[in-house]
Amino acid sequence: MKTAAKLKGTKRLFIKLGSCSRTLGFIMNRTFGELREPEERALDPLAGGIIQQGYQCGMLWGASLGAGAEAYRRCNSNGKAPALAMLATKQLMASFQARAKSPDCFDITRCDWESASSITGYFISGRVVRCYKLLAQWAPEAIETATEALSANQEACPSDCRSCASEVVKRMGGSDDQAAMVAGFAGGLGLSGNACGALAAAIWFRTLQLIHEDPEKKYFFHPDAKEILERFYKTTDYEILCTTITGKSFSNPEEHSEFLTGGGCGKLLETLVRN
Repeated sequence: MKTAAKLKGTKRLFIKLGSCSRTLGFIMNRTFGELREPEERALDPLAGGIIQQGYQCGMLWGASLGAGAEAYRRCNSNGKAPALAMLATKQLMASFQARAKSPDCFDITRCDWESASSITGYFISGRVVRCYKLLAQWAPEAIETATEALSANQEACPSDCRSCASEVVKRMGGSDDQAAMVAGFAGGLGLSGNACGALAAAIWFRTLQLIHEDPEKKYFFHPDAKEILERFYKTTDYEILCTTITGKSFSNPEEHSEFLTGGGCGKLLETLVRN
């Protein structure tokens, strides 16, 4: 793949929008002609690696959401959107890891987002500049990667594959397009086995509900997200990695779908959608 041209104004956009996750969602959606501001705002709690837990970088969640929205636009009539979003996110993960050397926020920032002193050190030391540079460098690559993955896999993609993240959103009352947006979160984000994509989807959709209830408030961190995380940890015995929870590695959307159809993660999904 050719190296993409650098996007202009990404640092200013990052500062304006306030989170790496929302910024990548914004960039991806505008590239594909989508205008989904509430859904983009709801990405804020996924910055810092899922409500500041240090797992997958928020840029990945935002890019995956944008790819999922485009997958739905292209494939909502033939049932291929979930699988297409998973495959696109899988390629986004590979692209990001090649650029950042790790998918995880903590490895990139060396910041404990639950520690005031660590956050202060992150800004004072200038490590924040690395995030600005990473965003500027990877955003155009993410656009190219997603565009190529969506086009290359569209015809061969299997229909009616299930996504754990999509199932959570549907059970919480989300629309078909919102469920497709998060489909790529499945299997630890792009079937990578990392921190649970269903957890991220539940936090994202609950945040979206709160935004609709009170659009004036900011929801970078909110008690409902923390409560969802605590319920999740109690159910998984404080495990968060998909491979550990499921005992499996998913190489393709079909394997993930078969796992869900066989009852995999059933109790966990019920826990996540409970009010």
